[in-house]
Formats: sequence, C-alpha cells, structure tokens
Amino acid sequence: MKQERITFPNADGTELVGLLDLPEDEKPLAYALFAHCFTCTKNLAAAANICRALSRRRIAVLRFDFTGLGESEGEFADTNFSTNVSDLVDAARFLEKEYAPPRILIGHSLGGTAALVAAGLIPSVSAIATIAAPSHPGHIAKVLKDSREEIERSGKATVRLAGRDFTIRKQFLDDLEKQEPEKTIGRIGAALMVMHSPRDRIVGIDNAADIYKAARHPKNFISLDPADHLLTRREDSIYAGDVIATWAGRYIEAGAETGAPVEVTDNRVTSRTGKEGFRTDLFANGHALIVDEPESFGGSGQGPSPYDLLQAALGACTGMTVQMYARRKKWPLEEAVVRLHHGKIHAEDCVHCEEKGRRIDRFERELELKGALDEDQRRRLLEIAEKCPVHRTLNSEVLIETRLRQEEGRIREE
Repeated sequence: MKQERITFPNADGTELVGLLDLPEDEKPLAYALFAHCFTCTKNLAAAANICRALSRRRIAVLRFDFTGLGESEGEFADTNFSTNVSDLVDAARFLEKEYAPPRILIGHSLGGTAALVAAGLIPSVSAIATIAAPSHPGHIAKVLKDSREEIERSGKATVRLAGRDFTIRKQFLDDLEKQEPEKTIGRIGAALMVMHSPRDRIVGIDNAADIYKAARHPKNFISLDPADHLLTRREDSIYAGDVIATWAGRYIEAGAETGAPVEVTDNRVTSRTGKEGFRTDLFANGHALIVDEPESFGGSGQGPSPYDLLQAALGACTGMTVQMYARRKKWPLEEAVVRLHHGKIHAEDCVHCEEKGRRIDRFERELELKGALDEDQRRRLLEIAEKCPVHRTLNSEVLIETRLRQEEGRIREE
C-alpha cells in the first residue's frame, strides 16, 4: 500500500501527525478514520494491518497520533477523552478539506469509544466499527485504580502503562466520569459493527453487549475469538480489517452518488513487498491480491506464489479462449476446466528443445470440456487452447526492461 505522511492542526493549533494509507495507484472509493487505543500510537501493528486490509478494498484510511502521543505535538498530561473526540473531529475536517469527507470510523479500545461519540459530530459517517471498545470511557479509571488515590490527593500521578510512564492528572478522571456514551450511542444514525473477543482480559466482552444493546439498527456483532485485546496475532488484525472492509462496502455504495466502481483503463500492475517475509500486496487493474511463498520457502503462506499466479494466468486464459471460440461457433460447451502443474525438467527430456544440457520450465495442462460436444468439436477446442494469448507469450521471446524509480517526496513506501 502507499502511505502519505500527514500533518494537520487540532482545534488548539497543536500539530497532529498521521499516515494516510492509500490503495495502490487507485482513487479510493471512500475514506476512513482510524482511532488508536489508549496510550497507543498510529504505528501499532494491528492498526497497520487493519488499514492495509482496507486499502486492498480501495478504502483509504487516515490513522493519526492523538495529542501528546507518538509523533504528535502537545502534552499527554493535558489531554483527556474529550480531547481525543475533538482530535477525531478535526481529523475528519482535514480529510473533508484536503481529500473527501470520511465515510467510515474505526476505533480500537478507547479509540472505539471515542469514535462512537465523535460519530454524532461527523455528518459524513455512514459506518462505524469498534474493536475491543469499552462501553464507557470510565473503564480506563479501573486500569488506573492503583494510582487513583494519589491522583485524587496530589492532582496527578505517574502511571506505568505498557512499559512506559504517563502523567495522569485529576482532570483526566473528572472528564471520564462526566461522559454519557450510552445516550450518544442510542442516537447514532450510522450502521454499527461491534467487534470483540471473548478472551479479552483488558476490556471484557460484556462491554460489547452493552454497546450493542444501546445502539439502534443496523448493527452487527463479530466475535474476534481467539484474539487478545491488542490483536497481537497478525492474522487476527488482518481478519478484522477484511471483515470491516467487506461490511462497510454496502454502506459506502448506498450513500454514494453511484454504486459503480471506478473503471480502470490501463493494464498497470503494482506489487509491494515489505521487509519481513515475502508477503506481497498486488494491485492489478483495480483489483487487490495477496502473493506469498509457502512457509517451507521462508514465506507465511498467506497467498499463492508467483508461479501459482503464472499457472493461474495460463489456466484462466486457456478457459476464456476456448469458451470464447465455442460461443462464437454456438457449440454446447457448458464449462471448461483447466488443471495445470509446473515443474523443471532437463532439456534432454524435451524432444522439442534445441538447446540441451540445461533445465527448462514445463507446464502440464489438462483440459476438461463439459457439454454435449462431438469428437471433432473437442479436438478443435484442444487446438484452440494452444492459441491462448498467455500460452503464446510464454512460448515467445519476451523483453523485460527494468529501471530504478526515484523516491517521491512525501510518499513513503512500506
């Protein structure tokens, strides 16, 4: 996915820093806002994976650091739940001014509660997804219970959370206590998806039940079992992102001027491989795919391998070519099934190979033709299969020219 580093001011003039995750070489169908968990940052692995999943579905996502966290300016000690909500509203205004109004809000943990409250202040939102969100922000006070007495007595305390020290002032607790999210949730006019794991040991799943009960329809609940609170396992956050993107798609289309997808007129293919493993995000003519290697080759097996895709291209092209010819002839071909296997053989084993003493690629292709075809029609379709354009490309001399692209200003690849 493409990433664009974003900076924008909040209501107090404090500069907030975010990342805008964009579909590769595509105009997004919609924009979303992601609110991270309490004391987390935009760079949390789960947040990155969720945004990546949405960008593959052509949904751009802005994730940013709340005031006083990560790269954003300001003092965390001066913030509270209300300032988080305000930051979300300011982020929405920035998107509306520079790109397009956000259609989707996604919030993780306390960020989910903030998203529920902010939704009523962002008219463009048509879908909200919460992940492991407390039903009331006051839940955070329970996390601070060991320091609460000192905060009440001294007005502040240093609290260690997730291995880091944070200064919590009394105004933070006071702000939590005055919140009434139950009333806000009941007035939400957008579709809601509540996601929670029954194994969450930080925010119990009863919070999901409270949010669901308070909300109006349309609403959905998705269990994230066996995930933990932070969606530490990569597959859990990717699953959450895929589900959100699929679910939100119908509400994006319902509110758009046209439900028709953006038509792509070129044949550009972009692949992006990160620094870990071999998982590669592929963007082909408006369609997002995942390519990987099996674990035995150092990959994680999250998608087909490059050679799998090469065989898939040959198989699909063969089926399309045969079916196209049969339709033109008005032959009763109901279905064309192509099975392929790729391997390496020694040139000595190939009777058609001029150059001996080396290994060559061999594709074994089996064609199954279903329908009331006579033998002459079947033989002719077998001949037509040999004329598949991808087949011809593989059999012809191919020129591949590679050049090094210069880095693009603000665009950072990941």
